Amino acid sequence: MATTSETGQITGTADKDYNLIWFLEACLSNALRLETYIQDAERDGDSELAEFFRRAQGESRKGADQAKQMLTGRLSG
Repeated sequence: MATTSETGQITGTADKDYNLIWFLEACLSNALRLETYIQDAERDGDSELAEFFRRAQGESRKGADQAKQMLTGRLSG
């Protein structure tokens, strides 16, 4: 069941802003984790899997960059 009130009263940050901050952190965390997965695949000689993880890491970086741009615009304006 969805609530109609934001949790900003608890966190001091509106839900939509909190969600954007969370998304940015998740993308950055994912990019870091995928670096380990790339290294594991390379160590096992699985270049196909390493490349798969590299592409996924690139998408995580892209999401983080877009979130940073959006967050910067919202915080400054």
